[in-house]
Amino acid sequence: MISKAALFALLAVWGVGTACNVAPVLAEEASSEDQADHSPAKRSFSNRVWVKSDTGDLPGVIRIFLSDGTLVQDSCWETHRLSQWHMTSDTGFTWNEDGVDISAEIVSVSASDLVLSVKLGGEAVEERYMAAAVPYVCPDMPK
Repeated sequence: MISKAALFALLAVWGVGTACNVAPVLAEEASSEDQADHSPAKRSFSNRVWVKSDTGDLPGVIRIFLSDGTLVQDSCWETHRLSQWHMTSDTGFTWNEDGVDISAEIVSVSASDLVLSVKLGGEAVEERYMAAAVPYVCPDMPK
């Protein structure tokens, strides 16, 4: 049988009580200066794990655009990378790799697919991603 003290401690940790009622700030309540960071495009593709679907010979490219401005990039054959990223327009964003800014545009986004137009060198390259299935394991790589 659970003692009253243990039950009270669990409820306090879980935030069930009158002293812990703090409501989170909603995106709609943000100042006008922060509105670009809460754009519908950013909300629609950030905080999701995207796996590149047009990989060719190198499968397992993963990008995660976290809403705090961190881009997590990983693949089945390279070490992961953390970069800063930010929205530059309603559908445009930029991240930095090794001191070089890379610009991209969201061509389309849905619950299951993301298509980006990434500016590499002087040309735009289309990259296609799909929402990662859980669990996900890198495929066996030929040695």
